[in-house]
Amino acid sequence: MSILTVDSIVAGYGSMEVLHGVSLEVEKGQIVCLLGPNGAGKTTLLRAVFGVMRPWQGKVLFKDQDISGFPSESIAHLGMCYVPQEDNIFPSLTVQENLEMGAFIRKDDWQPRLEEIYGFFPDLTDRRKSRAGELSGGMRQMLAIGRALMLNPELLLLDEPSTGLAPFLVNQIFDRIKTLNEQGVTILVVEQNAQALQSADKAYILEGGEKQAEGSAQELLEDKEIGKLYLGR
Repeated sequence: MSILTVDSIVAGYGSMEVLHGVSLEVEKGQIVCLLGPNGAGKTTLLRAVFGVMRPWQGKVLFKDQDISGFPSESIAHLGMCYVPQEDNIFPSLTVQENLEMGAFIRKDDWQPRLEEIYGFFPDLTDRRKSRAGELSGGMRQMLAIGRALMLNPELLLLDEPSTGLAPFLVNQIFDRIKTLNEQGVTILVVEQNAQALQSADKAYILEGGEKQAEGSAQELLEDKEIGKLYLGR
């Protein structure tokens, strides 16, 4: 069953068109990876899906509801969360305050969820009172994901979570993403790092604002021409 359908999205900035009719589908329970070089339009696509920007043409369906042009807060209420690549934490606030901010639209008791997040990211537990700006890159990324998870999203959008991290931290992040998925969270992850394919179910390759390839993650990993053109092999 499809949880997210992006249908022929055209979007851009000012008079510059960045996405030229991109379509993709995410099935409930999947990890879907969107790969592509810098400037491919990957971030623009996530921003259009999550209502940060309004698509010029096309539709975004979430759980069969047309959310094209909905404001981000309304989309979050429906069960989708977005972790941008940059500016994804409040550096002047503590770790605890950042996580509490993640629950800003919840009206129920979110304290149990807070402790679950600390259990999922134990490295953050001892840093509850530390300012987020003092954290390492890897811990900042964990905090950003944890803040999004405070809303118990059904679908999590991640924009290049491995950027700038040391290889062992990249492994940790991808391991956490896999575990989240096993716990029932559907994930659409944007990456340049082909390692993301190893834990994905399905993948799309985007370049020049257009979809260049799609298939199971394993198919794209094994395709020599795809590897040569897009995966640095």
